[in-house]
Amino acid sequence: MKRTAIAIALLAAPVVAFAQWNLPPESQRCPSKWGAGDERGSGNHMKNPETVLRAVRLIKTGEVIEMAYVLGPGMPFFGTRIFNLHTKRTFMNTGRNTRGSNEEVVTSEIGQVGTQFDGFAHQTIGDSLYNCFKVSEVATRSGFTKLGVEKVGMIFARGVLIDVAGLKGVEMLGDTYEITPDDLQQALAKQKLKLQPGDAVIIHTGWGKLYGKDNARFVKSTPGVGVAAAEWLVKQDPVLVGSDNWPVEVAPNPDKDLSLPVHQIFLAVNGVHILENLKLDELVAKRVWEFAFTMQPLKIQGASGSTVAPAAIR
Repeated sequence: MKRTAIAIALLAAPVVAFAQWNLPPESQRCPSKWGAGDERGSGNHMKNPETVLRAVRLIKTGEVIEMAYVLGPGMPFFGTRIFNLHTKRTFMNTGRNTRGSNEEVVTSEIGQVGTQFDGFAHQTIGDSLYNCFKVSEVATRSGFTKLGVEKVGMIFARGVLIDVAGLKGVEMLGDTYEITPDDLQQALAKQKLKLQPGDAVIIHTGWGKLYGKDNARFVKSTPGVGVAAAEWLVKQDPVLVGSDNWPVEVAPNPDKDLSLPVHQIFLAVNGVHILENLKLDELVAKRVWEFAFTMQPLKIQGASGSTVAPAAIR
């Protein structure tokens, strides 16, 4: 009877669906493991030639698979973000070859539309950025004097696609499914792969099936990595973490008092870059789980991010 009463009490108790996470103090996260004053974070892996050579050794056929969406008005947008392109004919040159020319004017939030790369100036903990640079000290009207996306440079590394949707036997995870460390580890085991320091880790949720087709649902919520999975990924020491959804992480977070905490875990706390809105359908269809990953952000001085067009080469 006593055991039965205890069991009933446990069943009646509220179930906590998420692990408690609190912001680490600056004394715990600064200086960065890459050194005081460092601005490159996980990008420092590119200083090691073996990071590049490990990726090169994966190229067997020379096939290139693009991982970016086309920039255009049909993209999903948040808030006041826009993308408008206006073509203009400059002039017709004189001469018998009648050389004409055309160009375009683009009005857009260049860092946060389409397939996009998050730099370290993109997310804060209060006034504090990665490596405890202060927004109040480095932000100007014409860009950030520290942590600008121009500091990132070329990323060419081993890419690993973790197919969590495939692990669960679905084309697309549920609207607010929180990916756990077990999910990541089981998917890697199924694919017979292990992560290595400096990898570009890409997570397939299936959410990209909505991109440009049901934009309202795409931006309303999303499955993605939770806090525990993010902290596990950080321990694997990746050069970046990307996904086929808009924030990489689950949104809204199961803890209603947290706003996109994984952004802070990756960018501000640990200096790991984020890559969002990846086009992964071809990689998944061809079961390409391991490849050479290549990408370079636009060298926009002082910008917080960049539209990018990454590719997988195998």
